[in-house]
Amino acid sequence: MRAASLLTLPLEPLVWVLAKVRGWFRAWWMARLPRCDTLLLTQRNVYILPTPAGFVFAATLLVLLIASINYQLNLGYLLTFILAGSGVVSMHLTHGTLRGLTLHMHPVAAVHAGEAAELDIVLTSPGTARWGIGMRVESAPASTLTWTDVPVGGQAPVRISFVPQRRGLHEVPTLVAETRFPLGLFRTWTVWRPASQLLVYPALERPASPLPAAVPVAGTAAQVRRAQGADFEGVRGYRRGDPPKLIVWKKAARALDTGGELVSRDSSSSAHWQLWLDWQHCAGLADELRLSRLAAWVLAAHRSGADYGLRLPGIELLRGQGDAHRRACLEALALWRSEISNDHKVALRQGQV
Repeated sequence: MRAASLLTLPLEPLVWVLAKVRGWFRAWWMARLPRCDTLLLTQRNVYILPTPAGFVFAATLLVLLIASINYQLNLGYLLTFILAGSGVVSMHLTHGTLRGLTLHMHPVAAVHAGEAAELDIVLTSPGTARWGIGMRVESAPASTLTWTDVPVGGQAPVRISFVPQRRGLHEVPTLVAETRFPLGLFRTWTVWRPASQLLVYPALERPASPLPAAVPVAGTAAQVRRAQGADFEGVRGYRRGDPPKLIVWKKAARALDTGGELVSRDSSSSAHWQLWLDWQHCAGLADELRLSRLAAWVLAAHRSGADYGLRLPGIELLRGQGDAHRRACLEALALWRSEISNDHKVALRQGQV
């Protein structure tokens, strides 16, 4: 045991040095790649190396050449040089499959932590068709490649997904596009660093806790009936043109059975109630768990159509409703205590984001 441990001791500094050199080389390499959402592939950013099959092919050619020389086989020479020429042509075709392509990334939609984020990419070929092109996140294994073909002078969409684990504003991960077309003897690839950013909302609390109680505004006639769960509006008869989200679907089946009429939520009465999603309502939880609960409450309040506001330490968003208000609340939760500008914090307080 002691002899074995002595043998392994010198390896630890070597592994540490190799890791440092690898990290330095990667940082230097990435610094050479500017961030952009549209990338044109040229000689400068397309790389090529033989695959394992390519090395075996080269070794086979070497054996054939040595055997032809030793035994003076003219047909052996012919076979060797035909195969070598095929390999050289394959190298040019493989490199040309990526060279000249244009990669473009669409804006990335925000997601909650732990959910899959979708990257929509468009590949454009100005000339000939391109075959067998795969794309993946650089840190993902090769088995996650998404394959596509680009038609002549056309475009091909590619969708890549990955799962962000932390909330906040993150850079889109580095992507890799590669091909081994046509013979698989060479691997041509490019490394792409998109400039887009991804906003990750807090993970949703599951199961979500009930919404806090709504408080009626003083001096108003609170003709509101609070339904079980999170409905703060009254109800009225269905009017033609009412959006589906205002229909009380729980009563729709009963109305169909009894021949009654559909009813809709009376959103006009929601202004008589104040619903505040307050940081203090989540006392006893860790910060991230509080944010998860508040995120779930924002979605529940949005589905109910109620007017709601959000209070965080240092940030207060005035009461409102609609998709823009929902996004502003979720963005405030995602960026809370993150490195954001003072102007952005002021806009969040005023509910302008």
